[in-house]
Amino acid sequence: MEKTLILGLVLFVASIFNTTTDSHSLTVKVADLQNSKGTVLVALYNRDGTIPDEHFKDYYKKKIGEIVDGKTEVTFNNLPQGTYAISILHDENNNGKVDKKFMLPLPKEGVGFSNYDDFGLSNRPNFKKASFNLSKDTVVEVKIIYK
Repeated sequence: MEKTLILGLVLFVASIFNTTTDSHSLTVKVADLQNSKGTVLVALYNRDGTIPDEHFKDYYKKKIGEIVDGKTEVTFNNLPQGTYAISILHDENNNGKVDKKFMLPLPKEGVGFSNYDDFGLSNRPNFKKASFNLSKDTVVEVKIIYK
C-alpha cells in the first residue's frame, strides 16, 4: 500500500513538471498603427481552415491590446507546442469584426497576419501561409496593413 502511494505521488509530481516544460508563451507585438482609436484584437489560431476569420469566431485564443504610442503587445501563456497562426485587427470602432469599404472587399481598418507583409487577390491570407511552429517562448512581430 505504501509503495502504491509513493508511486502515485512520484507520477503526480512528474506530470506537473512535464506540463510546465511543454508549455510556452507567445508575445505578439504590433507597431506602426495609424492612430490610437479603439483597440487591437489579436486572435491565435491552431488549425487549418480558420483564417481568414472576419467575424473572429474560429480562434483558439483571443486577446485585446490597448494602443500606446502607436503600438500594442499581448502575451499568450501556457500554450502547448504546436502550429499556430495570428490574425490581427486594428478595431477602431470596437465592434469586433472586420468592416469593409463600400463596394470593395477591402477592410476599412488595419489588419495583419503572421508571415504576411501584404495581401491581395493573389496573396489571400490562409492558415498554411500564416502558420509557424511554437516550440519555445517566442516573440512575433505582425505588420498591420491598411488598404
